[in-house]
Amino acid sequence: MNPLLKLRIDRFKANKRGFWSLWIFTLLFTVTLFAEVVANDKPLFVSFDDGWYFPIAKQYSEIEFGGEFAAEADYTDPYVQDLINEKGFMVWPIIRFSYDTINYNLPGPAPSAPDSINWLGTDDRGRDVLARIIYGFRISVLFGFVLTIVSSIIGVVVGATQGYYGGKLDLIGQRFIEVWSGMPTLFLLIILSSFVEPSFWWLLGIMVLFSWMSLVGVVRAEFLRCRNFDYVKAAHALGVSDKRIISRHMLPNAMVATLTMIPFILSGSVTTLTSLDFLGFGLPSGSPSLGELLAQGKANLQAPWLGFSAFIVLSIMLSLLVFIGEAVRDAFDPHAQA
Repeated sequence: MNPLLKLRIDRFKANKRGFWSLWIFTLLFTVTLFAEVVANDKPLFVSFDDGWYFPIAKQYSEIEFGGEFAAEADYTDPYVQDLINEKGFMVWPIIRFSYDTINYNLPGPAPSAPDSINWLGTDDRGRDVLARIIYGFRISVLFGFVLTIVSSIIGVVVGATQGYYGGKLDLIGQRFIEVWSGMPTLFLLIILSSFVEPSFWWLLGIMVLFSWMSLVGVVRAEFLRCRNFDYVKAAHALGVSDKRIISRHMLPNAMVATLTMIPFILSGSVTTLTSLDFLGFGLPSGSPSLGELLAQGKANLQAPWLGFSAFIVLSIMLSLLVFIGEAVRDAFDPHAQA
């Protein structure tokens, strides 16, 4: 292993708060990646009449379990459950609700308080809050990861091009960024939402258009600093191509500052999606969303478990990301390594 890389890893591990935050965040994200196995209104496994069935992976009709309808079996229906239990058994997930499952057997009107069935209660439509949090956590982090990766790639490419070539290209690029960064992103999203139905990829594309500028300044400054170094001039004199100089000799220097900012960009991406969902301009209605859960908490003050659940989850998620970012920043700090 590269001695410098080993030193940075050791420095990251030395930051206990950031190191354990990474492990906790990884554990939570791994659990939510398998949300269908943790929270689902379908059994993980069904043994019926000496046959094995996996409802979470394949649809089975009610007829296959001795029922009367050719439609997919509703495993929450007591009739279907009795049919299966007569000749077999079912293995259920820990939480017997998916993010869109409505509990029609609530003890009172929705939203209902936490109990032994709905551990964090239900929202105003009778859907399990814990299941929606698990699925919402996953979609928020995945959205943040994809947005961070795509916008970082674009930002690094633009910043490297401006910093390496400089001159009129740099001047025109800076003026364009100044104008583009001044665009009212939220207003544009509201206008576009009036005639385009929002979706995960639609939101991602719109957000990429306005989020790629976060790394341009850092990368551009690093390239402006490095382009006059002796080894860069020597590479030019030897006839090395611009592409090779940028990718092999200058980009590694810029990546140090870039990597330290990525966790903070990720937390900002998650916050942006949550804010849009809270305002009603985010993911389609019914999608598992932490922002939508916050909006329900605001609209149902008599059900404090809605607001508290979303607030605690968001606080933990963003705090972990910030702690990881601080540890990465300290690990790559050249002054601290001296």
